[in-house]
Amino acid sequence: MIGRKFRVSRIFMLFILVLVGLAGCKNTDSSTQDTFAMSTPAAITGINTLTSMKTSTTTPITTSSPPVTTITTFTTLSSTPTSTLPFPGGLVTADAPTGLYLSAIVVGPDGALWFTEANANQIGSFALESGKITQYKVSTSKAGPNGITTGPDGNLWFTETEANNIGKISPQTGNITEYSLPSDGLWPDGIVTGPDGDLWFTEAIGKIGEISPVTGKITEYNIPGKGGFPTSIVAGPDGNLWFTETMGNNIDKISPTTGNITEYSIPNPNADPCGITTGPDGNIWFTETGAHSIGKISLATSSITEYKVSGSFGIAAGPDGNLWFTESSVNKIGEISPNTGVAVEYNLSTIAYGLYGITAGHDGNLWFTENFGSKLGKISPMIGSITEYIIGN
Repeated sequence: MIGRKFRVSRIFMLFILVLVGLAGCKNTDSSTQDTFAMSTPAAITGINTLTSMKTSTTTPITTSSPPVTTITTFTTLSSTPTSTLPFPGGLVTADAPTGLYLSAIVVGPDGALWFTEANANQIGSFALESGKITQYKVSTSKAGPNGITTGPDGNLWFTETEANNIGKISPQTGNITEYSLPSDGLWPDGIVTGPDGDLWFTEAIGKIGEISPVTGKITEYNIPGKGGFPTSIVAGPDGNLWFTETMGNNIDKISPTTGNITEYSIPNPNADPCGITTGPDGNIWFTETGAHSIGKISLATSSITEYKVSGSFGIAAGPDGNLWFTESSVNKIGEISPNTGVAVEYNLSTIAYGLYGITAGHDGNLWFTENFGSKLGKISPMIGSITEYIIGN
């Protein structure tokens, strides 16, 4: 089944996980509406505060993983923007379009927000100063752009989950280059720039990949055991790459110099780790979509601490020194203090479909995607007010 050419969107992957009895990295918003009435955004009034945690020490398992494949193959194309929408203010005041499936989001080298549109097969950018939205079509049909990050070469790099490619887009020209992975059915997902200057990405089939932005050479590393469905990945302050192993219920790290992979078991057997980031305290923080918790692994002791919240999916460090996360299943944005473990949750004043990725913008706000509602949202860490922006088709 893995090698067949078929549409493997994130929705389909979640369906597969449900079939095997474990919905890993799942977006649990159950709404199926296509349109909904929106009013002018206002400050959020509903706030919940929680303090709940448990700490465990987990013994790591270290495995040497030699590269299994090294390839160099790519194509370069010029991608004309499919739409450029001036959004003066850009506030949600009418019914929101659906179908783009906004996923990951990151701040680009140009200061704009860049995000993937999996179902629309596009890469989008949002200029914070002007509110202008530009969308670029990916040449490969049904590519399923998913994860995205800023590369060391000044380009945006992204994964094409369904096409088994790694792509890059120039923020200056909009040109897109695609690099083919060595086989079908690898499901590339999260991607990040490593300390060695290469791009590192997860392959849900059970591998970690790296690609040189200079040569396009791709190297893959097998994850021990059954692979555990790796999803999100981040560069840690210790010089390693850290990633979530959703079905394996582990937090893993890989050395960019040796390729050795170390796995750390999460105490809660139903954690389903998904999002991951480096915290302002120098530890690795992650979301547990199955356990509705936020997790932290100490780089000093390897101990894992879990904090109970209402829900969790994407996670990012905020400018206020806290960790901010999306809560798709309960329509909230949350924050947690790395010092006290106290979490605060903010209710959205509108119906949001599929709160997903989150990142800190250079304007001091946290920005997040709503994948089923085709919107971007922002929340002020100072006052907790939330604003939503419609993204055009």
